[in-house]
Amino acid sequence: MFSKATRGAEPVEHLPPRKPMVASLVAEGVRLKGDLVTDGDLHLDGALEGDLRVGRLTIGETGLVAGTIQAESVEIRGRVVGTISARHVRLLSTARVDGDINHTELSIEAGAHFEGRSLMIVPQPVVESAPQISVAAE
Repeated sequence: MFSKATRGAEPVEHLPPRKPMVASLVAEGVRLKGDLVTDGDLHLDGALEGDLRVGRLTIGETGLVAGTIQAESVEIRGRVVGTISARHVRLLSTARVDGDINHTELSIEAGAHFEGRSLMIVPQPVVESAPQISVAAE
């Protein structure tokens, strides 16, 4: 009733739909040491010393990550010291990032601090190989 099927526009990537999950929260004042892994979303207002692998990550203004981040998307208002690898990375005006960012899409608001390299991840094109024909002469 409220949705229409779109015709002609095929999505670039065929990803399975994400299962709706409640985001986990690491509150301000909480300090974690070690690696943190989840397929779900994480909102970080505390501090993490270690590597982080999540679906979607939001780092609040008081949030800090000292380590490597791997995620589908990352939104940063706080501080990161380490490498970020994500499809979508957004640095808001209060963000401070010291490290490289590997991304397909990067946006940086005025006032954000970023010291490192921005490395674009180029999606590999899907190449359909032609059938191989071999001819043997007798």
